[in-house]
Amino acid sequence: MHSDSIQFRREGNGGVITLNRPSVFNSFNREMALAMQHILKECEEDHTVRCIVITGEGKAFCAGQDLGEVTSDNPPGFQTILEEHYNPIVRAIQSMNKPVIAAVNGVAAGAGANIALCCDIVIMSSQASFIQAFSKIGLVPDSGGTWILPRLLGWQRASALMMTGDKVDASQSLAWGLCYKVYEPEVFVESWQKLAEQIGAMPTLSLAYTKKLLTLSASQDFNTQLRSETEYQIKAGATADYQEGVKAFMEKRKPIFNGE
Repeated sequence: MHSDSIQFRREGNGGVITLNRPSVFNSFNREMALAMQHILKECEEDHTVRCIVITGEGKAFCAGQDLGEVTSDNPPGFQTILEEHYNPIVRAIQSMNKPVIAAVNGVAAGAGANIALCCDIVIMSSQASFIQAFSKIGLVPDSGGTWILPRLLGWQRASALMMTGDKVDASQSLAWGLCYKVYEPEVFVESWQKLAEQIGAMPTLSLAYTKKLLTLSASQDFNTQLRSETEYQIKAGATADYQEGVKAFMEKRKPIFNGE
C-alpha cells in the first residue's frame, strides 16, 4: 500500500521510515496507519534490511492520533483505531526480527510517544519531548503505553506522567532512561545515521535473539529466563555470523557480518 504520508528509503543495510504529515505534526489517520503496517511488513520480510529507523518530517516526530479524523462525519471508533491501526504497528515493531531505532526529532505525543518508546533504541534531538497527552482529552494511554512506561520509569513516574500529561524534555528523558542518547539538532540526523550504520553492520540474528530475550524477561522468572538464554545462545552459535566473529577475533581483524 503506497501513501505519501509514509516515506521509505534505503540507507546501506538499513531502512528509514519517515512519518510524513508535517502539517498536522505527523499525526496518524487510517491511511497513514495502514501504510505504516505495510512498510513494517515489507521490512520484516526483506532480509537485506538489517536495521530500521523511524523518524518524523518537520518539527514533530508524531502527535499521535489525528483528531480531525475522529471528529469527522464518519469517524472510526476507538476499537477500530486501536485494533486496526496502532496495535498492529506496536506489535510489528516489538516482534520485528531486527533492531528498530526511533530517531525522535521533535515532540512525540500520545500514541506517537508510545510507538517511539516501544522501539529497541530511542535517540532524541535536544529539542524533542515526550507527552502522554491522553488525559488532557479524557482518554487513557494506549499503543502499549501502560505496559512500556512502568517498566521504563517505575510505577510512580509512569502514573504521574499519564495522569498529569506533563511534558518530558530530552534531558529529562535521558536522565530517566526513556532514551539512549540526546544530540543537538545540527548533528541529530548524522548521529542517528551513524548509529543505524553501526547496528546494520552487526550480526542481525544475534540482535534479534537478544530482542526476543529482553521481551521474554518481562514475563519470566529467573530460572525460566536462564533456560531461554541457553536456547537462544545455541541458536546464535549455529549462525554464520558467529563463525565469522570468532574467526575475525582469532585473526585480529574486524568481522564482516552478513546477517545470517
